[in-house]
Amino acid sequence: MANDTAAEPKLGTYICTGCGLGDALDIEALEKIANGDPKSSTCKTNAFLCSDEGVKVIRDDIDGEGVNRVVIAACSGRVNQDVFAFGDDVVLDRVNLREQVAWCHTPNDEETDALAQDYLRMGLVKNSKSSIPESSVTQEVYDTLLVIGAGATGMQAAIEAAKAGHKVVLVEKEAELGGYLRTLHRQLPQRQPYAELSEPDLARKEGEVKAQPNIEVMTSSEVVKISGQPGLFTALVKRDGDEVAMQVGSVVLATGASSYDAAKLDHLGFGASPNVVSSDTFEAMAKSGKIVRPSDGRPATSVAFVLCAGSRDPDHLPYCSSSCCATSLKQAAYVREADPVNGRAFVFYRDMRTPGHQEYFYKAMQEDEGVFLTKGNVTEVKPVGANQVSVTAEETLLGGPITVEVDLVVLATGIVPSTLENDILALEYRQGAALPDLKYGFPDSHFICFPYETRRTGIFAAGTVRAPMDIANAYIDGGGAAMKAIQAIEYARTGIAALPRAMDPTYPDFGLDRCTACKRCTEECPFGTLNEDEKGFPQLNINRCRRCGICMGACPERVINFQNYSIDGTSSQIRAIDIPSEDSGKLRFLAFMCENDAYPAIDMAGVKRLQYDVQVRFVPVRCLGAINQVWIADSLSGGFDGVMLLGCKHGDNYQCHMIRGSELAVERLGKIQETLDRLGLEAERVQYIEFPISEYQRFPEIVKGFVKHINKIGPNPFKGF
Repeated sequence: MANDTAAEPKLGTYICTGCGLGDALDIEALEKIANGDPKSSTCKTNAFLCSDEGVKVIRDDIDGEGVNRVVIAACSGRVNQDVFAFGDDVVLDRVNLREQVAWCHTPNDEETDALAQDYLRMGLVKNSKSSIPESSVTQEVYDTLLVIGAGATGMQAAIEAAKAGHKVVLVEKEAELGGYLRTLHRQLPQRQPYAELSEPDLARKEGEVKAQPNIEVMTSSEVVKISGQPGLFTALVKRDGDEVAMQVGSVVLATGASSYDAAKLDHLGFGASPNVVSSDTFEAMAKSGKIVRPSDGRPATSVAFVLCAGSRDPDHLPYCSSSCCATSLKQAAYVREADPVNGRAFVFYRDMRTPGHQEYFYKAMQEDEGVFLTKGNVTEVKPVGANQVSVTAEETLLGGPITVEVDLVVLATGIVPSTLENDILALEYRQGAALPDLKYGFPDSHFICFPYETRRTGIFAAGTVRAPMDIANAYIDGGGAAMKAIQAIEYARTGIAALPRAMDPTYPDFGLDRCTACKRCTEECPFGTLNEDEKGFPQLNINRCRRCGICMGACPERVINFQNYSIDGTSSQIRAIDIPSEDSGKLRFLAFMCENDAYPAIDMAGVKRLQYDVQVRFVPVRCLGAINQVWIADSLSGGFDGVMLLGCKHGDNYQCHMIRGSELAVERLGKIQETLDRLGLEAERVQYIEFPISEYQRFPEIVKGFVKHINKIGPNPFKGF
């Protein structure tokens, strides 16, 4: 996949002596290693390599001497990236001698120098095994956004994208726009002092949509199929019995959520009395102008609101539905407005969650003498006579149990995402038609670092289909997802990666001549990047690929590689490390480190000058899921005494930027037992260690514990072979 070029590899190595490197390390020994490289044309030192003068030295060699490969031995590759940027026609590698050598180990020490020299050899080998990435070639893509769902979120997404100059197709299954907005009697306060309810935004948002010539509205329509990849999607939309194919660059899913089925809440009295209703039913009553008892149609002047009805309940919805508390306060205000003299609202809550400006509204309701609020657990809701309902709550703020008899009970039911109901997107992906989701049904990706992203590149979830939220936050979500969708189109236009490896122009090359069609790469890719041909061989959709390398780690035949990240390249780096003889008394440990969490955590430890065992060598990887088992086998057979895999938290509350990388690494670690048994080595020599970036200060103790354990086992018997 590399560019064909007539230029012979010409390597320049540049060693910085600033930031204490010259005082701590044997620079002459490093120069000797660099000059001994067969591709070396020059090796220079500089006391301030990141200065204008230092960078000029490198640029002059590139422009005047034809240097096309550069190795910089200085600070971490995570800093000064803009300073050391020499264009796409130069293969650049950074060797971290500052944060991970000089700043965290004893200066002018034999072992510290050995560490620096190993890292330089690794950097030189990595550079020699990399090729110049293909220039980003502009490709024709579709600029139109497809927004599915025309509620608050979808309308806002369409408006923002249209304002940014993009055409938008807004698809809504109902005959009119608005979604949840159309059901509202009033909205929560939107202006200071946030004490008065507002008219619904429906008319205003509809007007904004209709005023945008870039928005094509398709009501009474639904998406029946989406195929392709970012920038080049084809969506099939059914309307009035006809199917229309349209080309779009990215997709915003804004189909909202529905209320939890109140029929499942019989323990809260639903079904036992017609006067126990859901919050949706109560909203419809208020909108109609008649808050009445369903049992006899008479006005309901006393109303009890039971919050967390189904939410935060392991038997129903384990999560908080976010907007229920404020919605119940709003509906309590309806009761007071309908009858300011006799109207009474009783609000039973477990915890009152009214973030942001909603807190002002909560305080306003606290001051209303007709609203009774108490924290407590509702233990019983039952009919009293023909038209009354009693509500009993325990563990209240008042100490003992409380029982009230009211005309009407409103259950503040939680929400469930619309994706639970059907496969809205109907994706033509090898891994299935739906978006991968969490166990609760919300589309899943890395919500902490990359909101709106899903596991399907170029498809963004926003609003309550993504997470529980109120209308104000749904507007923010719609705008944010629209901007991400536009960004995805621009990434696709130039063939570069989306987050987290944004701007990466490389992509995996599949050596299909040796592929056995085992399907591990297609099955394990978290992002559904690969389809399969009729023979079962993987087919790459480049614009779906996040460049994580998990497919490379999955491949037992080792036929998947990147231009600057390959099986052979990493194996060669491992072999470049000098392994002391068994009688030296020195050990060597290898640590594969996730580039998103563990590697920057080690940099942070260096910045803090935290000292840790100098016998460890780090190999950064794009994701722990990208570790091919051959690397571990090579490490142990080559004499390393132990191997650590340092990565992100996995499980339900995972923090892996590549979704499943740490999880897959742990699964594969179990299979390494067979390799260790074959080599006659102890399984404890290889360990996965959860190491989030926030716990960088733990690293010295982590290393100490691992080294201590290996010392008990003893040196690797393969040393010297």
